[in-house]
Amino acid sequence: QVQVVESGGGLVQPGGSLRLSCTASGFTFSRYIMSWYRQTPGKERELVASDVGDMTNYADSVKGRFTISRDNAKTMVYLQMNSLKPEDAAVYYCNAKNIALSKDYWGKGTLVTVSS
Repeated sequence: QVQVVESGGGLVQPGGSLRLSCTASGFTFSRYIMSWYRQTPGKERELVASDVGDMTNYADSVKGRFTISRDNAKTMVYLQMNSLKPEDAAVYYCNAKNIALSKDYWGKGTLVTVSS
């Protein structure tokens, strides 16, 4: 049974930091692109960061502030978020994708609120 579960969301002041975690199971983790997306009400879900194993990609809006990392042994992926801004507030989703297998798994999301 595939499971993708996010944790670590919460309330943080502008300029603060937060670390999101995603634990995955039920598939061969190391063969999947692991990504973080975010979504706010009325907007489409947007890609924040991806880790394809030997390369990472970031949305321009978070470059230099967010860092994605993965631990294949623990089947976990993380998103370290620094210098948070109010516009970073969103529900953050963890995604696991294997294009060759046409597999795409999502977690239920974790809420990040950035407010003073």
